[in-house]
Amino acid sequence: MSEVLARLAEVLEARKTASPERSYVASLYAGGTDAILRKIGEEAVELVLAGKGGDDAAVVHETADLWFHTLVLLAARGLGPGQVLAELERRFGTSGHEEKARRGG
Repeated sequence: MSEVLARLAEVLEARKTASPERSYVASLYAGGTDAILRKIGEEAVELVLAGKGGDDAAVVHETADLWFHTLVLLAARGLGPGQVLAELERRFGTSGHEEKARRGG
């Protein structure tokens, strides 16, 4: 797992016991899953809009925001980025069409 992802996962875990008044992540946890999902939706829309534009820096910035909030969701559910990376690795060598069919999509 990326060192950055591992460090970020540790910080997100630590924020579970932080004060929501002092920590943005703790305030998301305090808002529950719906608050986290709203942020993910907001960041996804911002990424789509950035992707439609011609500014690569905006795409990188919005991707980082989306990944960050997705990691918050994982941490809130007791999951970690290592599990997502393992799933991506499991998919190597499998057609995207095959993978989608396996999941019933």
